[in-house]
Amino acid sequence: MKKLSARRRHPLAAVVVLLLALAATGGLYAAFAPAGKAQADETAQSLAIEEGKKLYAVGCASCHGTGGQGTSDGPSLVGVGSAAVDFQVGTGRMPAQQPGAQVPKKKVIYSQAEIDQLAAYVASLGAGPVTPTDKQVDPAGADVANGGELFRTNCAQCHNFTGKGGALTEGKYAPDLEGVSPKHIYEAMQTGPQSMPSFPDTMMPEQEKKDIIAYIESVNGDETESPGGLALGGLGPVSEGLFAWIFGLGALVAVAVWVAAHTAKAKKS
Repeated sequence: MKKLSARRRHPLAAVVVLLLALAATGGLYAAFAPAGKAQADETAQSLAIEEGKKLYAVGCASCHGTGGQGTSDGPSLVGVGSAAVDFQVGTGRMPAQQPGAQVPKKKVIYSQAEIDQLAAYVASLGAGPVTPTDKQVDPAGADVANGGELFRTNCAQCHNFTGKGGALTEGKYAPDLEGVSPKHIYEAMQTGPQSMPSFPDTMMPEQEKKDIIAYIESVNGDETESPGGLALGGLGPVSEGLFAWIFGLGALVAVAVWVAAHTAKAKKS
């Protein structure tokens, strides 16, 4: 009887065994689950790169080279990153219809899924700016006043103070920013397409980019009011000066002619 009582298990022994089993199960999950997820993500990325390579061979290689190294008809794409591809292809600028001083925005011919695949392939050629997330480009809660100050300091010289665009040298131009998606504005600041300088996060942090996006949306929104009355397209002093010369000076000339005509009639009478 004493031997049996000595071998009798403690009442909490079963609980301890259960906890150890659960801990072991959790350890196994922690050891294998993340690796499985990482492997799945890597497989999906590899598939995207492979599909993007096929799309690239058909629509891009003739100008940018079979490996993205560039040719006399197109620049190298090594190191431009996925953001540049998403901007250029997502706005219809690429593939280009013909060479010129500047490639214009046109109808997009690829789906967003295909654009993502192209971007994945080009990104695999060399590290570069990454396509921003929805959270990064969301202007909710941004400082519009600070965005306006940043825009007037860094952007207004080309895009005009309300983002209406303007002419540049040698047939180039700064495009109108009205109706451009926040993502594409952010990507343009990241990558500096064509004549535009780039503003990486080291120069212009993410929050400042969001402030600029908020300002552009504010001044070009449907509910935006112009306190100056007729905005003349919001093109700035050039259009306003032209309006003054044509209509203002024309009105003065008409008044002068009218006064002269009536003065001559009065002298004859």
